[in-house]
Amino acid sequence: MNCYLGVDIGSVSSNFVLIDNEHHLIKKVYIRTQGNPVKAIKEGFSELTDEITQQGITINGVGTTGSGRYLSAVLLGADVIKNEITAHAVAAAHLYPDVKTIIEIGGQDSKIIILKNGIVNDFAMNTVCAAGTGSFLDQQASRLNIDISDFGRRAVLSRQAVRIAGRCGVFAESDMIHKQQMGYPMDDIIMGLCEALVRNYLNNVGKGKKIESPVVFQGGVAANAGLRKAFAKILGMPVNIPEHYDVMGAIGAAMLAMEKMQCSRDNNTQFRGDEFILQGSFKTSSHECQGCPNICEVVCIKRDREILAYWGDRCKKWENSLNEKNHAV
Repeated sequence: MNCYLGVDIGSVSSNFVLIDNEHHLIKKVYIRTQGNPVKAIKEGFSELTDEITQQGITINGVGTTGSGRYLSAVLLGADVIKNEITAHAVAAAHLYPDVKTIIEIGGQDSKIIILKNGIVNDFAMNTVCAAGTGSFLDQQASRLNIDISDFGRRAVLSRQAVRIAGRCGVFAESDMIHKQQMGYPMDDIIMGLCEALVRNYLNNVGKGKKIESPVVFQGGVAANAGLRKAFAKILGMPVNIPEHYDVMGAIGAAMLAMEKMQCSRDNNTQFRGDEFILQGSFKTSSHECQGCPNICEVVCIKRDREILAYWGDRCKKWENSLNEKNHAV
């Protein structure tokens, strides 16, 4: 079986998918990054290897996205490296060809993507407030001593949502504490928080954007039934949740890799193979380049004693040096 690997490395979660030539999802892996993307990449790919071995899968192409897309591209050998906006839009447009608005909320960031005729026309990301993201919801669930998996269910049980200030995460948390002290039912407070976070999203990330149906809600936070209900209520329109909402970025990256490889003349993937990924010892380091007034912070990644890549230098001095000779430590 020929498959394509999509990888989405974020600050909170790392997602891996295998899709076949018909865009069917063969396998997905969703793990926590835990501040160590190199370890997450190795662990995530390791979970895929059992499926690859059992089904005799050949990986014909690799696509990477997310904040760690360059790092994962070096470790895995990527054929396509794309930003999250493009990857999420490609995956959503494939499942919902008429989609006009994509709401994507992950562990530490949130995005809105506006499409026209299946093409990204506009987008925005959160810049000053992380309220409503997965990490914020994890924090509030922990403070309330409620399992995050039960957070959404408690919200939809509410009969009357409490009005919570949602201008930012700090105000929302302090207002929740105030409402608790006043004796409001917990379910109503949780639903009030969900509605506050939706208003915050629309007033910040969605500010100035015309939100039209069909709307698709994806990202790990789409698992929260309370936020799904709050978006539908406040927008006044249905909100579609993809089956694999949590790995849509990785699916989009895999689809982009498939498109490139099917259009390529030589059809030779850059994929490095499981031995390279699983058996090597990878380390990253950084230093400030003093070569010019830019003083770039250059990141270096090594496998054992071999330097694989540099990035972060604006003039590409360090990056280009690898093409001239093979560095060793």
